[in-house]
Amino acid sequence: MPKILLLTLLAFIAVFASAAGPKGPWVSLDSAGKLVYRTLPHGDRIADFSYAGYMGGGVPLPRVPVARTLAPSGGDDTAAIQKAIDEVSALPIKNGFRGAVVLKPGTFLCGQTINIAASGVVLHGSSPLEGGTTLKLTGDPHVAIAISGKQQIQVVGTPAHVADTYVPSGAQSITLDDASAFAAGDSIRITRNTTPQWLHFMGMDSMVRDGQPETWVGPRISTVRTVIARQGNVVTLDVPLTDSYDRTYLPPEGAEVAKVTITGTIEQDAVESLHILAPPRQVTFDDPLFRAINLSGLRDGWIRDVLIDDATEGIDAAGDTSRITIENVVILHKTSITSPAKPADFSARGTQLLILRCGSTGNDEFFVMTGARNQGPNVVLDSEFHGDGHIQPHQRWSTGFLVDNTRVPQGGIDLMNRGEMGSGHGWTMGWGVVWNSAASSLVIQNPPGAANWSIGTSGAETSAPMKIMGQRRGDAGPDLPKGFIESPGKRVMPESLYRAQLAERLGTNALKAIEP
Repeated sequence: MPKILLLTLLAFIAVFASAAGPKGPWVSLDSAGKLVYRTLPHGDRIADFSYAGYMGGGVPLPRVPVARTLAPSGGDDTAAIQKAIDEVSALPIKNGFRGAVVLKPGTFLCGQTINIAASGVVLHGSSPLEGGTTLKLTGDPHVAIAISGKQQIQVVGTPAHVADTYVPSGAQSITLDDASAFAAGDSIRITRNTTPQWLHFMGMDSMVRDGQPETWVGPRISTVRTVIARQGNVVTLDVPLTDSYDRTYLPPEGAEVAKVTITGTIEQDAVESLHILAPPRQVTFDDPLFRAINLSGLRDGWIRDVLIDDATEGIDAAGDTSRITIENVVILHKTSITSPAKPADFSARGTQLLILRCGSTGNDEFFVMTGARNQGPNVVLDSEFHGDGHIQPHQRWSTGFLVDNTRVPQGGIDLMNRGEMGSGHGWTMGWGVVWNSAASSLVIQNPPGAANWSIGTSGAETSAPMKIMGQRRGDAGPDLPKGFIESPGKRVMPESLYRAQLAERLGTNALKAIEP
């Protein structure tokens, strides 16, 4: 990035930070115990993250009736498990489920991927602990379990556009130029079409690597919401937006809002009470890898009580997944990756994802990462990660990420500009929050026109420049401005932001859904 451009951005961000409005906590409790949010000049605020998790948060994970039961054969059990899943997948849905395939205690040898492709199917072991159920991965590297829908989104009618000059992050309603075609219950897709002005404003239009230009984001960034009410041209959404929309950096007509139909998504699927065991391998990230669980095209599902040993990558929730709880999952590594590119234990690339009481132990990895161009809310809660690794949004402008009461004692938590790393990852996160957590180090940076927060968190709050790679590595420029750092090293109230928001939205009984 040219230094003059970087200095211009630094000056803008300094003004942005100094104009943050009245002083005081960013989130606090009033005398009645209600949450009070401090806002930025345009109305941006810390979002309500309580919508993350199964069924949109606050709903207990079900126990599903048994439909098939299997014992290990001593040989490869992939075909037998797949046959049982396919049989259950053909059953009628009753009360939202077809049934559970239960694996008895013992070791099941699996040389190929086990696939779930229908709604209402649960793969359930006896326990992830000694004496329970183990899926032992054999043969060529593969994914142990894949839950896969075939989601397709199709636009219906003529799109409208956002009429507001500015929509702040955290907003739950938007004004359209013509909302007459929209009604409660409609699925809509809100799209930011990328403009040169926005790329320039973000400082993301001059990245190069090995002499070649890097593309930070593609032509558009979209998110899907559901209309829950309409009054005139104002539509209210089911889940708050976790990004802002400034018409200064949008096409003249503003952000696009289209009614859509969504087909092919599966729901109410799960994996629980299993031990997944892969052979320990010292490999590069480009080698074929053993992976534990992949989720795609899934809404309202969960992974619960799973122990994963030595899979190079753990759980990947793709960009078309939503309302997923990953609870009590532990990932252990005996070996480390040997390449500069690192794997991820928990890849949170969808939306409304809750990673609850999870953990991993290992080095040279991302403990949790986000993907490209996805809006949250996504939450990591009550989790702990050991080793030289990071919770680090990975690339290309994800928004709405909360790390709440989570510890990374030997590693880092970073909401940062990765610059030219990878293939031009650039600004990775906007409107992210680290709350009452702890890490050896934290890099919390404010992107242009957006914010990230570290509140009540312990650890070395460090500075860093934008990452410049290749021969230009030494021309990194000055450190980027830190995000909003409040009460460093001293915990704040409420103890958990997610729990406080969930209780305020749904009542204290909703908290039972996330307790052990």
